[in-house]
Amino acid sequence: MDGRRRVALAALALSFVALAAAPLVLPTDFSPVTHTTSESAGQGVPGAWLPRLGFVLFGVGVLVRIPVRCSWLGGVLHAAFGTAMFVVAAFASRSWRDASYDATEDLVHSIGATAMGFAFAGGVAAAAITEARRTRRPPRTLDVVAVAASVVLPLGMVALPDVAGLLQRVMFTVAYVWYGRELLRGRGQG
Repeated sequence: MDGRRRVALAALALSFVALAAAPLVLPTDFSPVTHTTSESAGQGVPGAWLPRLGFVLFGVGVLVRIPVRCSWLGGVLHAAFGTAMFVVAAFASRSWRDASYDATEDLVHSIGATAMGFAFAGGVAAAAITEARRTRRPPRTLDVVAVAASVVLPLGMVALPDVAGLLQRVMFTVAYVWYGRELLRGRGQG
């Protein structure tokens, strides 16, 4: 396994740990079921450094070894996903607490998060389509699950706000598994 792939896998693993451990350093009124990862990294939140670090590490993990079983457009979309992770880390959203916040920073965070979702779905779809054309086989199950999750789960977050945090964490987990699989199979370039 080459050095870049090791760095990417380590960054993804550390990112996963940072986001999973974040509730341990956040105020006790934080709920990982109700509150999103963006809220855990929100403006003025004590302990927000840990989920923000998780976002940065996720971006590093993707950008160090971008999946290549897709077209140039897929590569651009995965690079946009990784870059958007830096944006959501640098510009914090409004927290779940009833506190003052910078509306512009919250807006930039929301734009980055939305771009990240579209980039992930598009990048995975590009990889699936390119591979299906090359192999003449239907898309892999994880590719279909990843695209479906990136569309259905955000809609579920809007429809079911009491479990928005849980749904988003499922979506993040699918993304970690997808990128991890690509890296373990050696499908990445840096």
